[in-house]
Amino acid sequence: MKRYLIICLAAMVSIFSSCSSRGSLTRAERRLMAAPDSLMHVLTIADKDENAILRKRSPGFRKRDMKSAEFRSLIAKMKYTVQDPSQDGVGIAAPQVGLNRRLIIVCRLDKPGEPFEAYANARIERFWGDTLIGREGCLSVPYRRGNVPRYEFVTVSYTDPLTFKKRLDTVSGYTARIFQHEIDHLDGVLYIDRTDDVWGTEEP
Repeated sequence: MKRYLIICLAAMVSIFSSCSSRGSLTRAERRLMAAPDSLMHVLTIADKDENAILRKRSPGFRKRDMKSAEFRSLIAKMKYTVQDPSQDGVGIAAPQVGLNRRLIIVCRLDKPGEPFEAYANARIERFWGDTLIGREGCLSVPYRRGNVPRYEFVTVSYTDPLTFKKRLDTVSGYTARIFQHEIDHLDGVLYIDRTDDVWGTEEP
């Protein structure tokens, strides 16, 4: 009987987790997504409250939310923010602008024109190849750099923000590094968690 109750409880937790992983957007989330400012505030680990947000695991978006004007606005503002001279990044994740949801913007250095593209509900399905050490920085970890091990190849799953269909994309080299870095953000992981080889840089 006890074993049966444990099995039932485990099943209920699994169902609840599945249902809550893509819950409805809250009013606060919608306000943040719809805010008129094009340049969004980027959270950093220097602030205790902001660091707590950066360390949370992020649930995904539902299709109905991705069809909203707020979602389109969020993508546009995140693209604007990461490309602004004050940031000048090659990727940004929604938690970095205060929204714990699975959305990243990645500079596709492997495509003509190196466009910035949006990936909703992004996850890495497969890592393979050699583990390569490369230099990384992060908009949320200012004035620091580190040598970080990353896989050479990854396969990424995501929801296409235009067709709302699940897609798979295999990337390599530095673009694969960007995807690994940004998807880490969605799981509350920073590059400084993956290496001890970190050093400071001078403030501008």
